Amino acid sequence: MFSVITANLNGVRAAAKRGGLEWLHEADADVICMQDCMQEVRATHEQLHAVLADSPLRDMHLFHDPAPQLGRAGVAVLSKLPFAATRNAVRHPALDRTGRWIEVDLDTEVGPLTVVSTYVHAGEVGTPRQDDKYAFLVAMDKRIKVLQGKASKGERQVLICGDFNIAHKEVDLKNWRANRENSGFLVQEREYLDRWFGSPHWVDLGRHLGGPGPGPYTWWSWRGRGFDTDGGWRIDYVMASAAIAKRASQIQIGKAPTYAQRWSDHAAVTAVFS
Repeated sequence: MFSVITANLNGVRAAAKRGGLEWLHEADADVICMQDCMQEVRATHEQLHAVLADSPLRDMHLFHDPAPQLGRAGVAVLSKLPFAATRNAVRHPALDRTGRWIEVDLDTEVGPLTVVSTYVHAGEVGTPRQDDKYAFLVAMDKRIKVLQGKASKGERQVLICGDFNIAHKEVDLKNWRANRENSGFLVQEREYLDRWFGSPHWVDLGRHLGGPGPGPYTWWSWRGRGFDTDGGWRIDYVMASAAIAKRASQIQIGKAPTYAQRWSDHAAVTAVFS
């Protein structure tokens, strides 16, 4: 068995204080793709190493790419297995050293894998932030085609894990009618997910193994009663190339039992392979 967790921590130091690193340790995954200091890290190399050194995750192998502007993004991967290779430059300005896309190659019991940890821009309609989001999605699409080609040739299979900041279908957010003109549910954004998940080369494991919906959601605002009423969004994904998707046996959404027990505004998503 092999398992991968993707978790937007909403800041590694804050998550550590709330018990998030202990939760991840107890989950006992082989690989942890992190955003917000585990996929959106908001920490320098030194800060991240210091937090992890004082945590039960200290012995895992780490690859981390902080954002140029701290507090804006940053991605990391922790692994029980040693890395066969690591990459954070993928030959496109929108993906090259932005703290939003890293790749690690692993030799696992379910075969050779490339695991990606990514954090797509949140975006904001009518602002440069939305332009940045579209530029990143274009670059991401190009890189996905390269990885798809390698997987199709029988090279390393691929898992793309992270916070995509896009809800794919109406069943992927509770208040979809009120968000049709907002970033995260725009038609132009969702078309990228249509292309990827509608392809025979890729599988959205959250939907494939999580049922037809609505939900299960992976993000709820800190504000209001969205968490208690399950007024969430499904924006955290494990996207698998076709061959490894056939070995996926379970998807788990780690929603906290109560608001007080949350260690992030996201729930960790665990994919299990056999």
